[in-house]
Amino acid sequence: MPAAPPIPTSSSWLNLVERFFGLITEDAIRRGTFRSVAELEGTIENYLKNHNAAPTPFVWTKAADVILAKVDRARETLAAVESGNQVSESAH
Repeated sequence: MPAAPPIPTSSSWLNLVERFFGLITEDAIRRGTFRSVAELEGTIENYLKNHNAAPTPFVWTKAADVILAKVDRARETLAAVESGNQVSESAH
């Protein structure tokens, strides 16, 4: 079976998943002490149970045009790197 192609980091759903893991880390894991994997798993499960009890929609904080401009810059940079013509950071 051929390997699946890599998922681009510009995928909005992937960014949302990464942000959710960040929230779990900030709210439940960081500065915690876990004596076993089971204890860590229980902490995460409790966080998810509480979070899902009163879910709220995710609200993007950037306008779509700002996000799309960033994606375009990233694609241009990637194309330049792949062709060997890297763009300096000051060009953006």
